[in-house]
Amino acid sequence: MELPTRSGRANLASSDDPRRAFTLIEMMIVMAIIVILIAVAVPFYQKAIIRAKESVLHNNLFALRSAIDEYSFDKQKAPQSLQDLVTAGYLHNVPKDPITQSSDSWKIIMEDAGQAVSSSEPGIFDVRSGSDKIGSDGTHYSEW
Repeated sequence: MELPTRSGRANLASSDDPRRAFTLIEMMIVMAIIVILIAVAVPFYQKAIIRAKESVLHNNLFALRSAIDEYSFDKQKAPQSLQDLVTAGYLHNVPKDPITQSSDSWKIIMEDAGQAVSSSEPGIFDVRSGSDKIGSDGTHYSEW
């Protein structure tokens, strides 16, 4: 309990009371605990970002491949470029490769002329990531 001073108020910041302030050791311990927690949390955060990018890559590849298949079935020929999918209304825009952060870096795989839907105009058969990095499953993104 604080005793009132002559002015009638309790003195809350009394320098005579050693319990009212933190010591340097206490502050150092708190800072060390915070640093340890951050050091543990940062790798988990980075892995979560990588997993999110990989999930977006899977979704974008699925959307592109579905649009290529639908275009090929409807038009009886494969698209000549990814922009053809946008022009024909199968996609709103060409999605970005989340690994390379570019919509121009997709690796396009063209049909063989002998196996093409329209042998006179072989078009896009498949699309893959243009990144040379390795995914969390151990395979290259360009092989997905």
